[in-house]
Amino acid sequence: MKNPLKEKLRSGRSVIGTFVGLGHPDVTEMLSRLGFDWILIDGEHGPMGFETMQVMMQSMNGSDCVPIIRPQWNDPVIIKRVLDIGAYGVLLPWINSRKEAENAVKACMYPPKGIRGWGPRRAGLFDKDYFATANDEILIAIQVETQQALDNLDEILSVEEVDACYIGPYDLSNNLGFGIPPKWNEPKYLEAIDRVLEAAEDAGKSAGIFASLENIRWALDKGFKFNTVDDADTFLLRGARMALERAKESRTSSDPPQI
Repeated sequence: MKNPLKEKLRSGRSVIGTFVGLGHPDVTEMLSRLGFDWILIDGEHGPMGFETMQVMMQSMNGSDCVPIIRPQWNDPVIIKRVLDIGAYGVLLPWINSRKEAENAVKACMYPPKGIRGWGPRRAGLFDKDYFATANDEILIAIQVETQQALDNLDEILSVEEVDACYIGPYDLSNNLGFGIPPKWNEPKYLEAIDRVLEAAEDAGKSAGIFASLENIRWALDKGFKFNTVDDADTFLLRGARMALERAKESRTSSDPPQI
């Protein structure tokens, strides 16, 4: 197994991905050919089951885009299944302590480092070296979403096998008492974001954030490297809204149609 996303992060490069919660392989097939470094298939809030997530990753075959799954929870049974169907890594929600990070690592790794059982159905189907390389190549990223996670972040990131941390800005804002949507001009909220960047730098890990079209430049300038920008739902709605607005303007315009 060779994970180009993990290699880019190891070398200090910034990567750009996007979220997909629309459960159809056509979505990941199209987006994976645009130039994203990675696609995050969202099993936490998205409605997809394991079968759907598998075909969504299969549709990415032949692209340079890496499939990562966000499982419903930091659960070894769920993590084992998403890795066995071919995910190159996991983004794990609600990691609040070193112990939880250690448990996540164990769930991702084969013995003696972990407890992952052998049975990589699709992941090992065409890879004779999967067992020998998986422990090193699976990307393990944890989400920072609470005050507890901020308080324990140095200990969480001291877990050697954790590769990256990622801010869920909405949950973090809500759990800090600032509500939803995040108040990006709230000094204490921005201090929390800076805290994540500093802790990641001290630990030699990559930090990322769920960014939008409006603040992705800000995120990159801040030093975030493991980023996503918007999501498939937003792309669909934004494009449809633009087309509809243009059509309505054209319908009421006295100008001749533009062909």
